[in-house]
Amino acid sequence: LCLISQANAFSATNVQPTSAPAFGHIDRTYVTRDIKTPDPVPEEGQELALELMKTGRMYRYNISPGEESMVSKCELDVIAYTGHKYCVALNSCGSALMLLLKTTDLPPGGKVISNAFTFGAVPSAIEHAGGKAVYVESDFNHVMDVDDLEKKLTEHPDCKHVLVSHMRGKVADMDAIKAACDRHDAILLEDCAHSLGVRWQGKHTGHVGIASAISSQSYKMINSGEGGFLLTDDPVIAAKTAVYAGAYEALNGKHVTVPPPEVFAGLPEKLPNYSLRMSNLAAAVIRPQMKTLEERIEKYNRRYWRLVEKLESRCGDFLSIPVDTPGMTTPVHDSMQFNLKENFTPEMVQQFLDECKNHGLPVELFGHKSNARNFINWGFAPAEEPLPMTAKMLSRACDVRMPLMWDDEDFDDMANVIAESLEVVWKESKVPVTPDGEDVADSA
Repeated sequence: LCLISQANAFSATNVQPTSAPAFGHIDRTYVTRDIKTPDPVPEEGQELALELMKTGRMYRYNISPGEESMVSKCELDVIAYTGHKYCVALNSCGSALMLLLKTTDLPPGGKVISNAFTFGAVPSAIEHAGGKAVYVESDFNHVMDVDDLEKKLTEHPDCKHVLVSHMRGKVADMDAIKAACDRHDAILLEDCAHSLGVRWQGKHTGHVGIASAISSQSYKMINSGEGGFLLTDDPVIAAKTAVYAGAYEALNGKHVTVPPPEVFAGLPEKLPNYSLRMSNLAAAVIRPQMKTLEERIEKYNRRYWRLVEKLESRCGDFLSIPVDTPGMTTPVHDSMQFNLKENFTPEMVQQFLDECKNHGLPVELFGHKSNARNFINWGFAPAEEPLPMTAKMLSRACDVRMPLMWDDEDFDDMANVIAESLEVVWKESKVPVTPDGEDVADSA
């Protein structure tokens, strides 16, 4: 990134935090690097992939007796990190989410309670599994509202599946959610696509529910372009997953992170083969990334908290930042989310987005009419009840990536672009300059 001054070089120290900023001439900061820069594949992964291509053995079951495939080795790496007993690698996390429901016997048309705020892949997986989504409100901390979960479980006594999505790595009160599911005899499943590395009460996410799914899609903590894993300690779920994924005949014997053969008895004849297997090529590029997870998490979190400090000190009157739920013992903040205050009109919100974009920083609004994280865009699985809390949050909830490949000082410039854009919008607005605390994250 670089700073392009319109008059004199910009210094962040020139603007002091105050409830009523004294606006004058603002020298503007510009971002010049790609916000969507993914993490590169380590050289070790490149070499492993090249060796595989030389042999042509990219199919996970194309191995000699007694050998372990690259996918099997990757599955071992994953469970060593997350602490689960069983793991089946798949072609996508969407496939894993769908199989969470299929392997826990979701009936055709069966209801599945899930977050109203999540990515469209979650309701898509519910639809793919033949289910019907019922949505629970999400609050200004961007997590499932436990009171509304209790309400929806009471209103839908025939709903026996709850799929909680840890959107952007933010975890709701999982102990309270588990208690609600137990009271209503509902199966709890976890979408951990965004929470690899996140720990709840000291254990990796995905252990409160009976099974979970993680992702290796390009913008996740591990990157194979596409890919996913279903994780569980339940032997029947694991065996069914392997068969659905494509372990036909006796191919389960070529897995190492599944239960023993007797658990598979009759399953290849009973269940369809959806051909959802991960390739050895995808596993090869994932394996070395597992080794550097903790190092990268530390780097992400350090940068995130520095960015939070800058934004809160300089423009805390204009925005609030979601608060981690108590019980979330290890966060992974690989992106930044914040809520613009309630006294920002829709026009001001759009002007802020435009100001950021015009200065090189694409900031996404979760509630934009085209955003796949906005429930109004899920015409294939529409909400049948109003979701006012979620709608209000989405209308002012902003999302910014934090590319690992950027340098530390680049995030100072990110903070400057956000702060300067807010200051310009506020200066040009007719709204009285008074702090609005109605929808700060930690009071929602």
